[in-house]
Amino acid sequence: MAESWATFGVDLHIDMARTGSGLRRSLTDALREAVRGGRLAPGTRLPSSRSLAVDLGIARNTVADAYADLVAEGWLTARQGSGTRVARRTVPVPASAARPPRASRGPAYNLVPGTPDLASFPRAEWLRASRRALAAAPNDAFGYGDPRGRAELRTALAGYLARARGVRADPEHILVCSGFVHGLTLLGSVLRRRGARTLAVESYGLDVHWDLIERAGLESVPLSFDELGTRTDELTATGPGGGPAAEGPDGAVGAVLLTPAHQFPMGVPLHPDRRAAVVDWARRTGGLILEDDYDGEFRYDRQPVGALQGLDPDRVVYFGTASKSLAPGLRLGWLALPPDLVPEVVAAKGGADWSCGVLDQLTLAEFITSGAYDRHVRASRLRYRRRRDQLVSALAAGAPSVTATGIAAGLHAVLRLPPGTEQAVVRAAAWHGLAVQGLAGHRHPAATPPPLDALVVGYGTPSDSGWPGALEALCGALS
Repeated sequence: MAESWATFGVDLHIDMARTGSGLRRSLTDALREAVRGGRLAPGTRLPSSRSLAVDLGIARNTVADAYADLVAEGWLTARQGSGTRVARRTVPVPASAARPPRASRGPAYNLVPGTPDLASFPRAEWLRASRRALAAAPNDAFGYGDPRGRAELRTALAGYLARARGVRADPEHILVCSGFVHGLTLLGSVLRRRGARTLAVESYGLDVHWDLIERAGLESVPLSFDELGTRTDELTATGPGGGPAAEGPDGAVGAVLLTPAHQFPMGVPLHPDRRAAVVDWARRTGGLILEDDYDGEFRYDRQPVGALQGLDPDRVVYFGTASKSLAPGLRLGWLALPPDLVPEVVAAKGGADWSCGVLDQLTLAEFITSGAYDRHVRASRLRYRRRRDQLVSALAAGAPSVTATGIAAGLHAVLRLPPGTEQAVVRAAAWHGLAVQGLAGHRHPAATPPPLDALVVGYGTPSDSGWPGALEALCGALS
């Protein structure tokens, strides 16, 4: 029987047959085959024996011995200061197995933003919390239950959000959903039923959100962006037609979607004057602010920027998820709702519930109340800050003309490029086996400011063993 291991932070599966030949022989054979077949290209730097041993769950000596065997055979090279690499040698490949150029192959390293390091998911702590939660769960927990979500989780979230993010919400006003997209779907439905026709958005963001807004029957209208963040004053400024500058052809703005703590993807926090201005707009017009606090816990150089919701819980809908702090695969998110909005959102969810699993809800509640969530977030914050610092250092050494911005928080950075070079750099990155995104893909089609050339680099995604190789490939593409 063989187990398929995803290693090195790349899209490469190595079959280690668990047979009587032993782990050392199995790993040696698997690595040799990966080099022979071209899956590990000449010059590829392999992870340290310690890192690979942790990834594979085997002894470090086993990895070191396998490396030594392959160095002796000539498949690998090992030099002081440069680590272990695939030897630069000609390996005969049958014509039937000829591979296309690198540009047409899948990426070796993934620096696309939006995903944390999935290898760091706290499996042992989560399992312990799950056992405790399951043992303590009442029988009625396994019924259909409250459409707002389990009371245990809503109570735990109310306490945590108040303490860590400055959110003011009672458990009765919190609704559990299956992530941000689910929550935005619910709010889009409610806004449309209320008669809204337009939802203002930031000029840089995610097209999946803009498409969802359009499918809800609302028009997404972008607000301009500058060094102070999103231009919330455009919600009340006079436009060419005499109405608000952000007004669409179908009517005035009913709500605005913002990432005020750490604008995605530009990384700028919304200026305090603009935070106050958008809250004032909502109070005067009866509009709603939809606050996406997607990575609020990950601030590195000073105290986190508090949630905008704390300024006016009656006018702000707070969106939070476990996607960055734990893993998107949990499909757990939450909304802190204005009290008068709760019945409408509950009704919308009741008609299209995306089945938030009760066991995961109970486990997350236990994970939070036991302190395990805080410990995990603090450890993740330190790890991602180290990666951020390593990214900045690598750029200074390997691509000094490139400036990293938006790095005070979050899991991604914006690398500013000379005008007109973005697409060329994205193509160069592909040739280096690197998946990255250009800033152009995050710009709203109707945005009016001149486009900026930049890469949006997610440094949270690679595993610890794959991170050095990803950095090396990035600097190679930028140089």
